[in-house]
Amino acid sequence: MTILLTGAAGFIGLHVAQRLLDRGERVIGLDSLNSYYDPALKDARLELLRGRNGFSFHHLDFSDRDAMAALDKAHPEIDRIVHLGAQAGVRYSIQDPYAYVQANILGHLVMMEFARGRMESGSFRHFVYASSSSVYGANTHIPFSVEDKTDRPMSFYGATKKSNELMSYSYASLFGIPSTGLRFFTVYGPWGRPDMSPWLFTERILRGEPIQVFNHGQMRRDFTYIDDIADGVIRALDHPAVGSDGAAPNALYNLGNNRPVALLDYIRVIEAACGVPAKLDMKPMQPGDVLETYSDIDSSIRDLGYRPSTPIEVGIPRFVDWFKTYHGL
Repeated sequence: MTILLTGAAGFIGLHVAQRLLDRGERVIGLDSLNSYYDPALKDARLELLRGRNGFSFHHLDFSDRDAMAALDKAHPEIDRIVHLGAQAGVRYSIQDPYAYVQANILGHLVMMEFARGRMESGSFRHFVYASSSSVYGANTHIPFSVEDKTDRPMSFYGATKKSNELMSYSYASLFGIPSTGLRFFTVYGPWGRPDMSPWLFTERILRGEPIQVFNHGQMRRDFTYIDDIADGVIRALDHPAVGSDGAAPNALYNLGNNRPVALLDYIRVIEAACGVPAKLDMKPMQPGDVLETYSDIDSSIRDLGYRPSTPIEVGIPRFVDWFKTYHGL
């Protein structure tokens, strides 16, 4: 059968698609190729997938109900969904919240309705979707556990991701759709996004420009390498949520590295990989940011066999090498 993958031209989408194709799956990729960041990077990612056996691509917006209805009719063989497409970015959600409602709320609903239609045809197996560590917001319990309360998001982006979790639970309960949400923790690596710190810091350090260090460096992040994330997504896909004793077939997991790193230590690793000292521009805390992210992955280890294995001392040099190659440096 066939997997529908949204956000196929995205950072995580590329790596998940490659893993699925490597094991012989058929993948239908969707992406709107919007201009939140340079579409040329998205096109370059797609070039790695185009022509591969089992892959096809549709340039469309998954929040477009008519387009998705047409896709449903054209591809009745779809039996699983990996919904990674979203409007990303914590800080941008302050500038344009409507984009997040369109993609992350309406878009998620359209995807669940797609799954509902597949479920009613009797041919659907699993709906896996991207959530985020941003749902933990002002939570002070460390490490963050999927059992923790997540009713105080610090960003509108986090609020939309929490909404996705609630929506998915309701559809699992109402229609029996096996649904699994994955809370990603600060994903980085080759082909990463230009709006995230590995790219921003590497670019500025190599140019000899200062980098902005928020909260004067007094922050920690659970940096998670892309290969570990892609492995976790595939493992989740292969373990459909199962309801027991009348419970909805719904699950949530953290996918993190389980090793929070101080921001200044992280910068030192990038400096070493670049071979150039960083110029630090210390800034106050930004709206929507949190002091620390730290994933409790016990349930992911127990249920999925997820075991991240890449420290930043290995992952960051890989990213910097890719960055230099991509930019011809």
